[in-house]
Amino acid sequence: MSDDNPNTAGSGRPLPAPPFDARRRDVLRGAAGLSALATAGGLLGAADAHAAAGPVTSFAIAVLPDTQFYSRYATTDEGQQFQNRYGSTPYAAQTGWIAGNAAAYNIPFVIHLGDVVDQQGKPNQWRVADDAMKLLENAGVPYSILAGNHDVVADYDYHQPSDQGFGTDAQRNPAAEPYLQWFPALRAARQSTFRERDSSGFHEYHVFTAHGVQFMVLSLSWRISDAGIAWARDAIRRNPTLPVILSNHQLLSLAPDLASPAETDYGRMLWDKLIADNDQIFMTLNGHHHGAAYLKKTNNFGNEVHQMVVDYQMDYQGGNAMMRLYEVDFGANRIDVMSFSPWVVGKPASTLNQFDFAELTAPNQRFTIAINFKKRFAGFLRWKPLMAVSGTAILPRVRSALLGNYVEPTPPVTRAPADANDFPLIAGDDNYAHWRAPAGIAEGQVVQAGEAMPNITTSGQHVGQHMYRALPGGAAQLGDVVWSLDKHRLSSAPGSVRFLNTDKTQPRLNAFLTAAGVSVNNRSFWNGYTIETFVKIPADWDARKHRWGNLLGRVGRRGNTPGGYRGGDPEASSVLFAVSSLREIQWEVVPASNTQYAQTNWSGEIIRGTWYHIAIVNDPATRTTTMYVDGAPVLRNVANAGTGTRSQSANNPWIIGAGWWDTALTDGFYGWLGELRLVGRPLPSTQWLTARRG
Repeated sequence: MSDDNPNTAGSGRPLPAPPFDARRRDVLRGAAGLSALATAGGLLGAADAHAAAGPVTSFAIAVLPDTQFYSRYATTDEGQQFQNRYGSTPYAAQTGWIAGNAAAYNIPFVIHLGDVVDQQGKPNQWRVADDAMKLLENAGVPYSILAGNHDVVADYDYHQPSDQGFGTDAQRNPAAEPYLQWFPALRAARQSTFRERDSSGFHEYHVFTAHGVQFMVLSLSWRISDAGIAWARDAIRRNPTLPVILSNHQLLSLAPDLASPAETDYGRMLWDKLIADNDQIFMTLNGHHHGAAYLKKTNNFGNEVHQMVVDYQMDYQGGNAMMRLYEVDFGANRIDVMSFSPWVVGKPASTLNQFDFAELTAPNQRFTIAINFKKRFAGFLRWKPLMAVSGTAILPRVRSALLGNYVEPTPPVTRAPADANDFPLIAGDDNYAHWRAPAGIAEGQVVQAGEAMPNITTSGQHVGQHMYRALPGGAAQLGDVVWSLDKHRLSSAPGSVRFLNTDKTQPRLNAFLTAAGVSVNNRSFWNGYTIETFVKIPADWDARKHRWGNLLGRVGRRGNTPGGYRGGDPEASSVLFAVSSLREIQWEVVPASNTQYAQTNWSGEIIRGTWYHIAIVNDPATRTTTMYVDGAPVLRNVANAGTGTRSQSANNPWIIGAGWWDTALTDGFYGWLGELRLVGRPLPSTQWLTARRG
């Protein structure tokens, strides 16, 4: 990932901010990353026209990366958020499109890469997956499926390469695994291509035929045991002439640029124990790691193995139903790759925004793999495909049909602030606080203990209720917190506050707090709220040191909230606004109107080195709490939400840069925080801090 940030002040005309797990628009869809992919080898680059001369002899394999958030947020557990907003759901849109187009585009087989659901203990999520996959079954389109880490009861440390006590298939109780209840061997056997599952019930293989050539798809579920690997090797041994596509949930990962490949310990284990000395395995596919990348390796026979990771779950709307087609062309000796969403093109136009792409065209999303099939398979197969006498390339036809009537939304034109006051003023006494860096700061200027982060609200009783830097304690040092001129390009503040040297392993944290006795400490937001801030985490953000770093919190235990709190972590604060261990933004509050349980919103994964605007809007009229990342609604939200957020007791100070646990500050933030505003009612986007005053 480049450290160049298009959102900082003075960077010229900005790119749309990338709120999810990919570079967007000019970065994701342009030339960035091409050199990195070229070094991986074997790529011809994106092509609009098929290079084959004469009739095309090709077929397409459909690939479904992690569907977990489609299953979760289409359920009644989560309020059917996709259906309510769009009139359709992404998972069914994917399988429905395949079912309806398999014949036209010669799709003989579908591969699911695992993480079918997000929470294996939730039957409603399995029902969503069940209904979606039945669309393929009813259309007679065969598929393989496998269990990801979210699909199994115990998710152990997947960094361990062996099967010695780390929760592989060998340690599971099959009778207790929902995956095996919803997708048992008997269901797999209804596929015309199905051949066998192993004794654990988690791993399977299929054989399909295209143009007279048989292929094996060997699907290995999460954390295979040595016994499972022995079964896989034997399955290949018993089918000595079949080219093998190995599908697995975790194998290849990604480098920080989200386009280049990075190997994992588990992937190396599979290479050493299964792939390297099995020449029939010519391609591997996996999900799990967020993004897309390609790696070509050479096996023990001197032949190429093409490895690809693809997972869109941290992109907009949990992936926006992005999937892949791999067009395998025998005549042209190539495999063309297309990444697209059949759901986006059917969304109501009024719901579309700048993150709704029908196709991704960056080099790690749309590319061609050169492969001489006869030469590659010569060690085990006499190459005699049934060559076509007519026919046209598949992906150009898909592209034409998919994009023919789709108009990609134009990114909104936003204007940088003209001065420090160029933002919408919120009238009324419910403009509780607007904290930001003071005027006249210098880059790297140390924030002194007791120094104020001013509250610039002009709302009567809240004037002067500033944030003050707390005295450093323990390993913390005065120089850990500095003012910075770096800021989001749409922020009108003079700059931001930067938290340095935060480290959970020491521990080491710093914070700002409101003074005791001020009125904002007692606010419960009964009429809803809008919480806004700007945030950026550094390129060296490390989950071990910086996970669960709090942007905003409140002093006090949620277990003390009036009304009898019954949920988890009673020692925690009633407000958690944090960056999770997976670099998601978490908003968790104990609602003022229902203090028995906390409610949580999540973003997708945020990118290091990039500024974001985060808005949380609680609307009592619709009983919703919605998180917006750079203006786009994230449907990992609370449905049937309670009203406001409750103070634990009288006089609970607010915290910036840390959270609260039991009796002490905890979970320090690492990175930059821009201005932060608390308003006691829901605001439209035209009144957010990213808008202008008029």
